[in-house]
Amino acid sequence: MKRANSYEELYNNFTWDIPEHYNMGVDVCDKWADQEPDKIAIIELTNGTRNDVSFGELKILSDNLASHLHSIGIKKGDRIGVLRSQSVWTAAAHIAIWKLGAISVPLFILFREEALLTRLENCGAKAIIVDEVSIKLAEPLQEKLPNLNHIIVPEHIDFNTKIDFEIVDTKAEDPAILIYTSGTTGAPKGALHAHRVLLGHLPGVELSHDFLPQKGDVIWTPADWAWIGGLFDVLMPALHHGVPVLAARLPKFNSKACKEIIETAGIKNVFFPPTALKMLKAENVKIEGLRSVASGGEPLGAELLEWGKKNLGVSINEFYGQTECNMIVTSCANLFETRAGYTGRIVPGHSVSVIDDNGDITDQEGDIAVRRGTPVMMLKYWKNEEATAEIFFGDWMLTGDRGIIEEGYIRFIGRDDDVITSAGYRIGPTSIENCLMGHEAVKMAAVIGKPDAQRTEIVKAYVVLNEGVQQTENLVRGLQKHVKEKLAAHEYPREVEFVTELPMTVTGKIIRKELKARAIAELEGR
Repeated sequence: MKRANSYEELYNNFTWDIPEHYNMGVDVCDKWADQEPDKIAIIELTNGTRNDVSFGELKILSDNLASHLHSIGIKKGDRIGVLRSQSVWTAAAHIAIWKLGAISVPLFILFREEALLTRLENCGAKAIIVDEVSIKLAEPLQEKLPNLNHIIVPEHIDFNTKIDFEIVDTKAEDPAILIYTSGTTGAPKGALHAHRVLLGHLPGVELSHDFLPQKGDVIWTPADWAWIGGLFDVLMPALHHGVPVLAARLPKFNSKACKEIIETAGIKNVFFPPTALKMLKAENVKIEGLRSVASGGEPLGAELLEWGKKNLGVSINEFYGQTECNMIVTSCANLFETRAGYTGRIVPGHSVSVIDDNGDITDQEGDIAVRRGTPVMMLKYWKNEEATAEIFFGDWMLTGDRGIIEEGYIRFIGRDDDVITSAGYRIGPTSIENCLMGHEAVKMAAVIGKPDAQRTEIVKAYVVLNEGVQQTENLVRGLQKHVKEKLAAHEYPREVEFVTELPMTVTGKIIRKELKARAIAELEGR
């Protein structure tokens, strides 16, 4: 993507150039290994010890692993699980699988038996690549999964010999990766993506990091590489561009450790999930030396954005997307004004609109939808034709999110099933949550609609307080007044419940559905 003087110029002049034959493994590894084999690909930071791995070394590792997979009968189209944390071998595993023409299935190391069984059984994985820790999770599964014939710990095999591995020819449309949704609204669904998915991510990643790559860029995210945010918003686009990626997974997010990692490794670019930013803000952490910070998953509020400018030294660029179709909207402070309350503008190469119930484009609130044809869009849901059919409406893929486009900016209102209907008003929970986060007493907040006979629903807030803050009726009234004065009189929470923690997905998103079920149970006296 070439730089331009304005967003309009950039968007209007952009065109896709997707080759017919394309392999992600070659793109993110062999391309650089053949040109600059000593160029740093991944920086591993383990207990303060740094290990730089070059593209030449990454090629040797991935070629050997691909050859091993081929020797045990893995062929094009087979599904292979990757159950590892951030590490060089995690990257090499995906690359090896893609070089073989097989399909990688990223799995989160915090999953336990039921979650792993659901995904591995659904995809019919023939092998799973693990580490010293996750092998203990994988081994008990074999007797319940007849297709799972191989559990591989790459560190246990001598993979340091330079070999000539014959890469399987793949087309850009061939399946390459199967990423399961978190399953907060039902059973997890496997979004099947083609090799082209990486190319589809590039414009959004580049803009969200103020035109990545720049000289001296080094990127990191505390998000696990098992999720599309870690894998395709950071790792693979960075390797595509030859930008070093830091592998340093925090077992549990810790603000102090996060700051130390960034400053020790000389990180210039970070993708922070919103929950991580909120935790950094709650502890008023200041980090120096960053060039860009991107965030996506939940909308950020004005308070958090202002804090970011002050404590991180840069404007946080919000972006929007989903496992099914990611990185389609973004902010880019170096190109256009960022606006609090708005996710950003449509990424060049994608056609995103808000449509009404008839499928017509509207300037009112409606369903955020993406037009078919973008390379970042999934091929289908794995073994789920019904769910695949439901997500498409004519030429549009429905995101399940509500929003509105105003002056070219997309304002996210909420998940279709999260939007609150109260006394005739339609209220998005995220703006209230962000407003509450701006109060000095609040560490975290979640908002849901609680059924109410008179108003249909009332706004209820679940609030986690900062350490040392007392729960009082005066504080409840203070929080209500804060929302009335800062946001809107009709959006204030009529009920406030103080809690010690909020239910979260493993990717750090609030599970409002669980809170709503709790509120309904209260009404029913359960």
